[in-house]
Amino acid sequence: MELIGRVQGFTPDVLADQPASCPDGRRAWQIHCRDVVNRERHLTVVVDKGRVVLMGPPGETAVLSAGQLGQLRTVLREAADQAER
Repeated sequence: MELIGRVQGFTPDVLADQPASCPDGRRAWQIHCRDVVNRERHLTVVVDKGRVVLMGPPGETAVLSAGQLGQLRTVLREAADQAER
């Protein structure tokens, strides 16, 4: 799991391009996972206007190990806490 910084949009290309110091941005995390044919992918969790947004690999299924699922649970809890502020 990694905190990828603060973002201003939801699309993966925007997430990759945003610096961690956007003054009015939102927090975003990436959880590494695999798709059904075992290629490396990631899930992205973003907090936006009191909502938690979960973005999966485009057009694919994310397969999480037990450890990755624990990371997702931790990130979702953290994002939910931030969304309630």
